[in-house]
Formats: sequence, structure tokens, C-alpha cells
Amino acid sequence: MPISETIDQELDCRGLGCPLPIIKTKLAMDKLDGGQVLKMTATDPGSVNDMTAWTAKTGHELLGSEQTGDDYIYYLRKVG
Repeated sequence: MPISETIDQELDCRGLGCPLPIIKTKLAMDKLDGGQVLKMTATDPGSVNDMTAWTAKTGHELLGSEQTGDDYIYYLRKVG
């Protein structure tokens, strides 16, 4: 389910295995301003648990996620 938020940046992590999607997501989030939204796409099935754990640890908000074929899509809001 896509979100109705404005996407401020998109990050393509397709084809990357753990931990690269998390590392690249962190680097992208570091560049955003508080309240901005990142759309990250990965193909690693492990990213489902990784993104949930990472957002809980960092405090960033996981607005939603969806799976389309082999793609796992995450919508994240930067807190702060």
C-alpha cells in the first residue's frame, strides 16, 4: 500500500544483501531533514525484519511497506 506522503528521496537497494540496504538507508536518512520521507526499495527478503528493527532502534518512523513481485518497498520518515 503506497502512502499518501510526499516522497523526498528514493533509494534503490535492489540486488544488495544484508547489511548494505540498512547501511545505505542510514546514509540517505542522515542527509534528509527532519520530517522528510525516504522511499527505499530492496530485493533482500531479510530487509523486512531489518527495517523493522532498525527503525525501532533509531526512532525513525516506518510509515508503511509493501511487496511488489521481488521488490520490498519501505516508506520512512526521518525523526528530528
